[in-house]
Amino acid sequence: MTDAADLRRRTAALLAAHPVASTDRLDFLRARFDAGLAWVHFPEGLGGLGAPRALQAVVDAELTAAGAPDNDPGRIGIGLGMAAPTVLRYGTEEQRRRFLRPLWTGEEVWCQLFSEPGAGSDLAGLATRAVRDDGGDWVVDGQKVWTSSAHLARWAILVARTDPTVPKHRGMTYFVCDMTDPGVEVRPLRQITGEAEFNEVFLTGVKIPDAHRLGEVGDGWRVAQTTLMNERVAIGGARTPREGGMVGVAAAAWRAHPELRTHDLHQRLLKLWVDAEVARLTGERLRQQLTQGQPGPEGSGMKLAFARLAQQISGWEVEFRGEDGLTYDDWTLRRPEGVDFTGRVAGYRYLRAKGNSIEGGTSEVLLNIVAERVLGLPPEPRTDKDVAWKDLPR
Repeated sequence: MTDAADLRRRTAALLAAHPVASTDRLDFLRARFDAGLAWVHFPEGLGGLGAPRALQAVVDAELTAAGAPDNDPGRIGIGLGMAAPTVLRYGTEEQRRRFLRPLWTGEEVWCQLFSEPGAGSDLAGLATRAVRDDGGDWVVDGQKVWTSSAHLARWAILVARTDPTVPKHRGMTYFVCDMTDPGVEVRPLRQITGEAEFNEVFLTGVKIPDAHRLGEVGDGWRVAQTTLMNERVAIGGARTPREGGMVGVAAAAWRAHPELRTHDLHQRLLKLWVDAEVARLTGERLRQQLTQGQPGPEGSGMKLAFARLAQQISGWEVEFRGEDGLTYDDWTLRRPEGVDFTGRVAGYRYLRAKGNSIEGGTSEVLLNIVAERVLGLPPEPRTDKDVAWKDLPR
């Protein structure tokens, strides 16, 4: 059984064989993956050692202390947090070996082709079609929207409808789509922040080999649940230090500007600080639960708390800063490589936080998940549950 001492020895051996000061960044990351120190809880040969997930912190601490490069997780978060767990669970051995290493090293960026203009938060209502051709492969036509990093991505995780004659949750299949293939068109979507962090993606006659299917035909909903549960943990349950993230920015502004303080703003900041600390500690508990298996619906609660706090704290900061809170640094159209929820000016943070209650599942949908799957409350009436997708009104 791999323990902390063994991981420290393995990390020391990696650093000795690949000195940080003289090793190319990408070469170091590849060597780390091959040594099983990328995801220690993944199987051997796939970036891990089959060790307990909690021991990843041991490796990370040793490498951080040595000044080793990281894999720029902010840039490849969709691959790390959503694609990788899904490929690991449902992919064939060939798929795992093809996709996981360049995903983790950042050589290949991933995006997520789930949301659609006509489906909104109802992923099961998607209309993008995948039809099997005479050779057994698939031809995909449709449109996806709100696709982060599509302008950077080589690969996408894609859910498409393969059988419109059955109820909507049962007629979907999950694929890996090559974003460089003919028929894939990416267009920027300019947001309220001025950036085009999101995109819309048009798929016209895109051919996907059956070897790039994850899971069984028609089982896309179940496969997608693995992606979504991991996505919500990735967004809402990221590890942060005490007074980290958005509340840290607000607290720093409070300390730096005593002339702007009022009693009311002080009381509100104290409440937000406590709420943020409760959310942080709850996230630690959730990550401890993750060491025992796959994430469950509890991650939806963390995503809800993250969105609510980000919007409340950023609103508080704009109000606290007064006139300066209304200024904006740069509204030119840009296509960033990552998202910085705490960067730039207060106005940017305020506007960007508005998207937190939409991305990764709307807060309304997540409230239903928490109510039904965590609290065990009766489900909302659903009249379309047993109706074939082709017969649903649109």
